Amino acid sequence: MPEPYDVITMGRIGVDLYPLEVGVPLARVETFGKFLGGSPANVAVAAARQGRRTAVITRTGQDPFGAYLHQELERFGVDPRWATAVAEYPTPVTFCEIFPPDDFPLYFYRRPKAPDLEIHAPDLDLDAVRDARIFWMTGTGLSAEPSRSATLAALRARSESAERADRPGAPRRTATVFDLDWRPMFWDGGDDSPEAPARYREALAHATVAVGNVDECAVATGEREPYAAARALLAAGVELAVVKQGPKGVLAVHRDGTTADCPPLPVEVVNGLGAGDAFGGALCHGLLAGWPLDRIVRYANAAGALVASRLACSSAMPFPDEVEEALAAGAVTADLASRAASGVAAAPETPTSSGSPSAPGAPGAGRAPAAAPAAPAAPPAGPDAPTAPRTGAGS
Repeated sequence: MPEPYDVITMGRIGVDLYPLEVGVPLARVETFGKFLGGSPANVAVAAARQGRRTAVITRTGQDPFGAYLHQELERFGVDPRWATAVAEYPTPVTFCEIFPPDDFPLYFYRRPKAPDLEIHAPDLDLDAVRDARIFWMTGTGLSAEPSRSATLAALRARSESAERADRPGAPRRTATVFDLDWRPMFWDGGDDSPEAPARYREALAHATVAVGNVDECAVATGEREPYAAARALLAAGVELAVVKQGPKGVLAVHRDGTTADCPPLPVEVVNGLGAGDAFGGALCHGLLAGWPLDRIVRYANAAGALVASRLACSSAMPFPDEVEEALAAGAVTADLASRAASGVAAAPETPTSSGSPSAPGAPGAGRAPAAAPAAPAAPPAGPDAPTAPRTGAGS
């Protein structure tokens, strides 16, 4: 039997075209950096940076941008075998504006339809999905067919085979994670979509972990107060509810009564986009390692803060030594913030899981994104900024 993946993510992918000029309106920006984007893709990269064996189920256009995304997945050590091309639709691109510390508008170009919404249930490798130690899906995958049916089929495969985890020799599964990932522009009806809450409830019944900011929790549960939202997520069926509160930090509540309410790590924010995905990859790493809940959340908070200190998303994802250094310092130092550009820190010598996909870039590859410009001083930043509709998801 093939070695199970540590993390398989499913859903959105695209090209991020981010300004290399901070504080400049998009209409006046002259230079851009090109990066792999899309929340599930970024989470897979973030987990790979932690030494985990990862893959992503997604689709791109059959075009040069699609080829670029396949190359980037391989470079970052993410297995691209289930990232297939769709001839009918172009690869999505996303632009943003960068106004630190908390204003990062996103502009999505996913028309007439994004290829990643053309994932079909019969094409899924359900054995790999069932056996993965963590399966990570997002709310956006529920927004349209056939992606919606495919995502729910993957979730049902996970929950219906739960007994397999108790059989001798069966793969040791850790979590099925629902990233609430609320993007109203992707749903019919937008913020008033009558379908989204019902689809979220359907997915929550199959998930064991739910992760979202306050706005996303409100869509899923109708509750905005963090503790009430966490209780509602637990009542919907998950075992662990993680509520991101921006500058107030992160609340995590487990069904067994364990609670972690962790403040954010102080950081001078450059770009809050991608911080939530770094948090997600680090959350997976901590869950796989079996750490106590408080340690998992503090570690994930630090990973998110590191990405917030840098310009890019995927290429800014931190390595374990960087996260530990930030935790030891009690803040993201200027030196740590600059390492994404300089490539100072070394990749971990020994992965924290056995095996890695056969790709040119194993975990630890790709330490040289565009340099992050200096940013003004800012208050502590959590994995989701308070005023942005969904900071931390890349695109």
